[in-house]
Amino acid sequence: MINIKPSAAIRKNYNDIAKLCKSTGQPVFLTKNGEGDLVVMDINTYAQRESMLRLRETLLQAEADIQNGRVYTVDETASAMKKVIAETLDGQRG
Repeated sequence: MINIKPSAAIRKNYNDIAKLCKSTGQPVFLTKNGEGDLVVMDINTYAQRESMLRLRETLLQAEADIQNGRVYTVDETASAMKKVIAETLDGQRG
């Protein structure tokens, strides 16, 4: 479910909006004069999304490497994967 609120709601109902973000794990979209203006989300949700974006970028780069003939040994690949997983988990904790 998409949560949309007028921008004035953040001033009047900050605690309610924060609670909504934390309880749903979803962002709240704020409008100004009927148009999209800001997105507010819980810090843990934000960190998780950022970690997932970094992982996606890494996977896309790996795909490009394969297509361009840049391949790695099993040991090199396992080491790189462990590093990415550790970075992702650190980002989720963070």
